[in-house]
Amino acid sequence: MKAIEVKNLSFAYGQQKVLSDISFSIEEGEYVAILGPNGSGKSTLLKLIAGVMSPDQGSIGVRGRIAGLIEVGAGFHPDLTGAENIYLNGAILGMTEAKIHEQFDRIVAFSEIGEFIQTEVKFYSSGMFLRLAFAVAIHTDPDIFLIDEILAVGDEPFQKKCLQRIRELKASGKALVIVTHDLDMVEQLCDRGVLLRRGEVVHDGAIHEAVARLREGR
Repeated sequence: MKAIEVKNLSFAYGQQKVLSDISFSIEEGEYVAILGPNGSGKSTLLKLIAGVMSPDQGSIGVRGRIAGLIEVGAGFHPDLTGAENIYLNGAILGMTEAKIHEQFDRIVAFSEIGEFIQTEVKFYSSGMFLRLAFAVAIHTDPDIFLIDEILAVGDEPFQKKCLQRIRELKASGKALVIVTHDLDMVEQLCDRGVLLRRGEVVHDGAIHEAVARLREGR
């Protein structure tokens, strides 16, 4: 069953065409990397799938709940504490207050920032933002997980823990769409790659072939 279906998608910033006639679908349980050189439209495509922006043309169908890690600190209020932001961000991601309360201790434990959880997040480093944002998102039990580069912010042990949790999501039938320049990581994590160049899909297939084409400039 399709988790995401993108049909004839086009988007422009003013006169600058960013995406042109993009079409692809992602099945439940499929892990897909959106690849391409800088300026190819990868992050814009992910934001459109997340519903952060609307396309100029075409349509995006999504089945199930989306949790996105697209910008570090998005959905967090700087003047609220980490604890208060867990409730705020959890609500934004569709969790009830009771569900957030039930998951609260697990979220804090996963984030590894327990001693700072009552500190206003404006004092957090980007790495602390990432830890808390990932911990909240992963505990919302999403059907579709969107990630844009930000795993690069965390330290290596936390990255490994995040990747292990992402692999566990796959076993339960969740879908993943990731944008990253870490080609070694996506080859290990993803099944498939959608390669963009100048806002158009130039390859959609096995991840190893997509990575090879990107490295060779094809």
